[in-house]
Amino acid sequence: MSKTPRKPSQSPALQLGRAVDWPQTPDEAKLDRVPNPQADTDYLVRFTAPEFTSLCPVTGQPDFAHLMIDYAPGAWLVESKSLKLYLASFRSHGAFHEDCTVAIGKRIAQEIKPKWLRIGGYWYPRGGIPIDVFWQTGKLPKGVWVPEQGVATYRGRG
Repeated sequence: MSKTPRKPSQSPALQLGRAVDWPQTPDEAKLDRVPNPQADTDYLVRFTAPEFTSLCPVTGQPDFAHLMIDYAPGAWLVESKSLKLYLASFRSHGAFHEDCTVAIGKRIAQEIKPKWLRIGGYWYPRGGIPIDVFWQTGKLPKGVWVPEQGVATYRGRG
């Protein structure tokens, strides 16, 4: 059973429960972690970001993606408000689709050291070509159920 949640005043380092400025860059963004109260159990956590945006590093035009982040936590969980702020920091960041997707996966893995993590970046077409990017760490723990990401590949009209 989980312990009584801490009040925000007891967790001054966390962004949760208090007003914080929006980070302007991914490097400036703080990704918080919290202890996993079920660390002795293998299970899956999924974050879905269907409106992720970044900028093309060449044209400065916006790029849009549907991100799916799945992970089997170890001792730590990603705190969701900090993840939201981290992902939002890409709105003014210029990088190619592959770089954004893999960098996000690596940053989360570095911060929380999950037993397993995968990220799927389903990017909307630019120049007529959709790009889907996938990255994962190691092997999935035995017995953990991972549903399909459920994001259809891009299909044009017709």
